[in-house]
Amino acid sequence: MKRKIVTILLILICFLLQSTVFKTLAIASISPNLMIIVTSAFGFMRGKKEGLWVGFVCGLLEDIFYGRLLGMHAMIYMYIGYANGYFNHIFYGEDIKLPISLIAVSELVYGFGMYVIMFVMRSRFAFTYYVTRIILPELLYTIIITLVFYRMIYAVNHKLEDQT
Repeated sequence: MKRKIVTILLILICFLLQSTVFKTLAIASISPNLMIIVTSAFGFMRGKKEGLWVGFVCGLLEDIFYGRLLGMHAMIYMYIGYANGYFNHIFYGEDIKLPISLIAVSELVYGFGMYVIMFVMRSRFAFTYYVTRIILPELLYTIIITLVFYRMIYAVNHKLEDQT
C-alpha cells in the first residue's frame, strides 16, 4: 500500500513540476517530458505491469488537463510503460546507460505517436518541421533532465524495495 501511495505522489509531483516549473523554463516553447521519465523508469525498474499502470495514470493526467482526445496520451504512455517493462530483467540500477537509452527511445516513440495522431490525422504532413522543431529539442531537453530526475526516482524505488 505504501508503495502505491509513494508512486502516486511521485507521479503527481512530476506532473506538477512539468506543468508549472518546466513550462516557465521552456526553451522556444519546448519543455522536458517528466511523465515519460517516470513511465519509462517504473517500467524497467518494476516490470511490464507496473509500467503499464504508471503510464496509464501519467497519460490520463495529461489527457484530463491538456488533451484534446481523452485517452490518447493514456494509450501512448501505457504502451511505452509496458514496452519498457521488457527490459526489467537486464536492468542494473547504478548503470545510467540503459535508462538514458530507454527514455530517449520512449521520447521518440511518444513524439512520433503524437505526430501521427495530431498532424497526420488532420492532413498536415510537415514531418521534417515537426522532427526538427519539436521532437528532437524535446528529446534533448528530456535527456538532460533525466540525468537528475532518474537518480531521484531510482533512490525512491530503491528505498521502497528495501522496505519490502
